[in-house]
Amino acid sequence: MIKLDFHPTGRHFLQIPGPSPVPDRILRAISYPTIDHRGPEFGALGLKVIAGMQKIFKTNDPVIIYPASGTGAWEAALVNTLSPGDHVLMFETGHFAALWNKLATRMGLKTEIVSYQGNDSVLPNAAGWRQGIQANLILERLKQDTTHSIKAVCVVHNETSTGVTSDIAAVRQAIDTAQHPALLLVDTISGLGSADYRHDEWGVDVSISGSQKGLMLPPGISFNAVSPKAIEASKTAKMPRAFWAWDEIIEMNKGGYWPSTSSTNLLYGLSEALDMFEEEGMDNVFARHQRWAAGVRAAVNAWGLPIQCADQSLYSPILTGVITPEGVDADEIRKLIQKRFDLSLGTGLGKLKGRMFRIGHLGDSNDLTLLATLAGVEMGLKLSGVKLAGSGVLSAMDYFSA
Repeated sequence: MIKLDFHPTGRHFLQIPGPSPVPDRILRAISYPTIDHRGPEFGALGLKVIAGMQKIFKTNDPVIIYPASGTGAWEAALVNTLSPGDHVLMFETGHFAALWNKLATRMGLKTEIVSYQGNDSVLPNAAGWRQGIQANLILERLKQDTTHSIKAVCVVHNETSTGVTSDIAAVRQAIDTAQHPALLLVDTISGLGSADYRHDEWGVDVSISGSQKGLMLPPGISFNAVSPKAIEASKTAKMPRAFWAWDEIIEMNKGGYWPSTSSTNLLYGLSEALDMFEEEGMDNVFARHQRWAAGVRAAVNAWGLPIQCADQSLYSPILTGVITPEGVDADEIRKLIQKRFDLSLGTGLGKLKGRMFRIGHLGDSNDLTLLATLAGVEMGLKLSGVKLAGSGVLSAMDYFSA
């Protein structure tokens, strides 16, 4: 038998941008005895979490909850609204936007990539992965599509691979200005619960999210918030679907139930997370994440290292990407930090592999959690021979104690 022993003394620092550290309160809720998923208690639980998630998405539209990862919710959004061979416009802002495109292509959709038009002296081969969505490019492309062959525009709200949060309202404005009927599909898998998100106000047709990031749960639940326009599109869409189909789920959700077996114990955890959000108030939750992010950025700036997001107005409150000096392997630094200090950081993905690492500031964290994280990173950078301009830990301490 292979022995898996990953439990050194003390608490492991999970500072990746998801799965995020799960609060003890939620872990206790998940441990409740499993109940009958067709009984009255479950119906009450189902109604509570559906209504609670509508508040989190800021919508009156139906919210579909799947026992699946965010990847499943990606697929659900596409199969419910589109037909084989449909033309889809996707804006590449990072690794997860690229993965969503790959998934759409494998499903038989015709995808067209739009990406940042500009240069970058720090990462010339990945300039677009330091920027957000350029809504003007979407506007220009949709104006050219006079036959309306483009059926959907797919974008990522908070790009987990880069730490860039894009302006979704500007994307909706571009679609409306072009007077184009395309659906707007938005991935807010890492944004929801940590960054302000407004499904109704921003005119999103399908919002996609998952449980393991801002919602502070383990992986295993994903979501589609769906507009009336999206539901209407689903009635004529011809992509094969059964498990992902919205119609049966929406109908059974009226009583708090699902047509298939739900993740009962994770729904307990979701209920507890919703209670925590209600107690703190979402505006306070968003402000807390913005404050944590600013403290972490103060440290990175003090080290004299570039932040992955090149546009200060688009800094993510969920994570901060740190670019290492050219010739210094970011993954080797991560491995050293994990081995020496039991601290996990996010790796650079795709075009960014080896050039950056990611510090998550979400989930079950606080000021001291982040100061300890920054201390581990600072020690790891020094042990790796990276010359630092100053102490990021002291800068973060000044920020958090101000």
